[in-house]
Amino acid sequence: MEPAIKILIYIHAFFGGIGLITGIGSIIVKKGKTLHKRMGKLFSIGMLTSSILSLIVCCFPNHHNIFLFLIGLFTIYLVISGNRALAFKNKTEADLIDKITSGAMLFFSVIMISLGVYCQWNTIDNGILFTFFGAFGLYMTVKDFIFFRNLSEENKNWLSKHIGKMIGALIASVTAFIVAGLGIGNIIAWIAPSILGTIYIIYWNRKLKSKIAKTIKIQV
Repeated sequence: MEPAIKILIYIHAFFGGIGLITGIGSIIVKKGKTLHKRMGKLFSIGMLTSSILSLIVCCFPNHHNIFLFLIGLFTIYLVISGNRALAFKNKTEADLIDKITSGAMLFFSVIMISLGVYCQWNTIDNGILFTFFGAFGLYMTVKDFIFFRNLSEENKNWLSKHIGKMIGALIASVTAFIVAGLGIGNIIAWIAPSILGTIYIIYWNRKLKSKIAKTIKIQV
């Protein structure tokens, strides 16, 4: 059994590496161009495959890790939601898949926060990580449902939503590389990529708002 699990872990790491490389590449190349789209597809395939395999590995004896399991689910949510955000360029109503994806992550985010509170109350190591990522997931999913309710007014935010979710998935890839690949497992290694990624997302959101404002001004 253990040799088979090791093979799964190697495959998981391989696709995670593809996700990491193509994710960084998609940031570097010009947005919206063919190369960016192709890298984005490879990034999505790599991250989804790697995350699904991590869920499977976490179910085997001696490999149980509830935190990594929930982070795997979080990554799957980010990739699926980030890709589906592109469809809102031409639609003004969220469908059942959109709501189920965000609703499921909302549910697991509450679980993560609850586990974080429990761990911190009982002085269990890394409890703050459950709280941090759970709160992050809760914030993103609540924003999803606000977005769904105001599509007629805010449908121009689809690009911001796409960028935010895909950068979030890349953050997960970078974090996995630092923690699992480099073997650095302190709290800074877990949280620093999220902080830096959030700064990058804020930068892009401001850039998009400025571009939209200029477009509106020209039209007027």
